[in-house]
Amino acid sequence: MNFLYAVAGFVLALGPLIVFHELGHYLVARLCGVKVLRFSVGMGKVVWSRRFGRDNTEWAISALPLGGYVQMLDARDPATAPKDEADLAREFTRQNVWKRIAIVAAGPIANFLLAIVLFGLLFMHGAQEPSAKLAAMETNTPAYAAGLRGGDSIAAVNGEPVQSFSELRWAVTHLAIDRQDAHFDVKGASGSSYRASIPASAFGAVDPEGEPDGDLMGALGMNVWIGMPVVEQAVAGGPGERAGLRRGDVIVTADGKPLLDAGDFVRTVRAAAGRTLQLEVRRDGNLLSLPLVPEKDPKGQGVAQVQLAPAVDFITVQAGPFEAIGKGAQRTWEMTALTFKMIARIVTGQASLKNVTGPLTIADYAGQTARMGLATFLGFIAVVSVSLGVMNLLPIPVLDGGHLLYYSLEVLTGRPLSERIQAFAQRAGVGLLFMLMALAVFNDLGRLL
Repeated sequence: MNFLYAVAGFVLALGPLIVFHELGHYLVARLCGVKVLRFSVGMGKVVWSRRFGRDNTEWAISALPLGGYVQMLDARDPATAPKDEADLAREFTRQNVWKRIAIVAAGPIANFLLAIVLFGLLFMHGAQEPSAKLAAMETNTPAYAAGLRGGDSIAAVNGEPVQSFSELRWAVTHLAIDRQDAHFDVKGASGSSYRASIPASAFGAVDPEGEPDGDLMGALGMNVWIGMPVVEQAVAGGPGERAGLRRGDVIVTADGKPLLDAGDFVRTVRAAAGRTLQLEVRRDGNLLSLPLVPEKDPKGQGVAQVQLAPAVDFITVQAGPFEAIGKGAQRTWEMTALTFKMIARIVTGQASLKNVTGPLTIADYAGQTARMGLATFLGFIAVVSVSLGVMNLLPIPVLDGGHLLYYSLEVLTGRPLSERIQAFAQRAGVGLLFMLMALAVFNDLGRLL
């Protein structure tokens, strides 16, 4: 079933994004007067096609479901060169350089516009998200060293307001990649306000290679507030049931020490294997004293065999139409900048090559988000749309970014690059792209297996 979700999610996520990207090229080419011969979803051999429109354009589905292309009238290829003089003016290379730039850039721009719309719709729809309230943290974490404590809420990061934990994570991730100090405006659990800072050096200490699966926030000691330890169920015959814990009990203290949250209780139990913990429990408005003797697990840690009920502090994040589109544009810009920064760190060796992911990871995440609901899935599509736009802007000759590089040089020099140089660059670009794909698949397999 997971495999089917992954396949269906991959097709539903990537298919429309490819179509939208190629439609950008197609529509601007038509606006610029260039004749389009074929619009293909997929690469390789055509498996289905139909012809429509004044130019008898072939709309096709091809065998390889990765990517797509818009084939225009182009004198550089004998197969697509104009066959009669009436079409010469509509040939791609005869257009001025600014029209060619517009046609090539239209694909990535279409992906960015789609991301703005999707993010905007999600902001308008609204979502229940955990607030920026922090769980209790270990004393050896950067957050604790900065003065942050469990139950405190982050109001702003470097002057930018945050409401939800996802916004907090997003802001901290940006600063971690830029290796900048993080300054927090904090509302304490007692109601007081103060400022706390985590230095840039702490980011390198907890995430030195920028690993894609690393829990940066957890390593910093900044986790979602999950409330006080409330008993959901005590396993029959387990230490919790023997101690007398019941459903609905709120565990207030352990050995006279007030518990900050459910995580604090779990850590206390783990450190007390085989010895008696004297718990103070609130039940029906009364305080009871119960003795708990945690059992030792195979790792030597204490376990109470008690299931706790999470009590995450949720807020509703929502915006009106104009504000939502503005937020969507801002989120798209931030994601684009973040992706380029991450690529720069990989190229310069400051981040791990494990950050390069491919179709298997996309399929896996597509399946996971599809199971979580439409809003989550649309958010995932928006993220992939940004990634697709960024990837196509990379200055690799076979991609849109490579062609934009050619045309930028033509603007600067006043003449196009020679066909010999372009042909050499194309071969080099194909080789580089195949190496990147091989690395991405290798990383995907390592991550999934």
